Amino acid sequence: MTLERYLLRRLGGSFLMVSGVFLGMLLLLDMVEQMRRLAGQEVAFAQIFRLAALNLPEGFYEIAPLVLMLAAMWVGLGWSRSSEFVVIRATGRSVPRLMLVPALVVLVVSTGFVAVMNPLVASSARESNRVMAQIRDRPASAVALIEEGLWLRQADALGQTVIYAASAEDTGTLLRDATFLVFHETEGVSLRLQAREAALRPGGWQLTDVKRWDFSEINPEQSSEFLPFLALGTDLTPEQIRDSFAQVRAIPLSQLPGFIAALERAGFAALEHRMRLNMELALPLMLCGMLMLAFALSIHHMRAGVAGQRALITILAGFTLFFLRNFAQILGESGQIPVLLAAWGLPVATVLLAVGVMLNLEEG
Repeated sequence: MTLERYLLRRLGGSFLMVSGVFLGMLLLLDMVEQMRRLAGQEVAFAQIFRLAALNLPEGFYEIAPLVLMLAAMWVGLGWSRSSEFVVIRATGRSVPRLMLVPALVVLVVSTGFVAVMNPLVASSARESNRVMAQIRDRPASAVALIEEGLWLRQADALGQTVIYAASAEDTGTLLRDATFLVFHETEGVSLRLQAREAALRPGGWQLTDVKRWDFSEINPEQSSEFLPFLALGTDLTPEQIRDSFAQVRAIPLSQLPGFIAALERAGFAALEHRMRLNMELALPLMLCGMLMLAFALSIHHMRAGVAGQRALITILAGFTLFFLRNFAQILGESGQIPVLLAAWGLPVATVLLAVGVMLNLEEG
């Protein structure tokens, strides 16, 4: 266990060093991006820095597998350069056996990493969205999902309008059994509309089979009227409706299963959320596989004189796996391949590839 503790200590130090470099780069790049996005507005530097800092956890969380692989590569090349690998092999310790304990430790630690970082990323993403909306002075709109349906809120020329629908289609442009409550600024509810369907069109809602109550009348029920069609203005778009409640990054892992169930009850597609849930669960295995592969590719006999080639191969392998992981996520979210295959296929394949390379190293 002494050798394993030594390896873990070296790996931890290397991971902190590489993480520090990437965190600094991410912060600077995001600050430049925020300055570009807000170039037409007067925004203090403190706000720019705050937005960049709020985006930092999400950016680091996305590249964590690549950071770990680069850290493991640094340790592996250091072992080869100092001939520690030769000494370890001379004692009769095989690489697969040496990697067993560190791989299990990384698997456990990365599970805790996901449990801590996922809520942090979700809360920082929500705060970043709130600060950005405040800077750009966007009109408030909100969506809330409950077991019985969904609620929306919009601001328009009539005032504030609260919308309830028993269900909706997955694009968010068609509501069924919809109720519109129009609130006057000072007089409270001024109008109620009950529609069989409400279709979102550019610039307004198109309501079908509508019953209209005017609460400015003495007897709203007696003066109510039925209309086959009615147009109601709005500045909402399908993208705004989906983004108000479907930003997966702003939902903690513990709340995702319940949110997925609520989405599907309301009639919305939840492929993106299911994909995110499985990707989060598979991340510890992916981290473990990338660690093992980095060691397998970087550890070698220094007399072979291929340290540069080993480093290049390891870096290219890391970026390739990073690209394939994102590509598989896109395929899973679009329904091109099953979610379980998209989320778990690459982590399992990475572990098997790492074991194969290690066994080949032992034979060599």
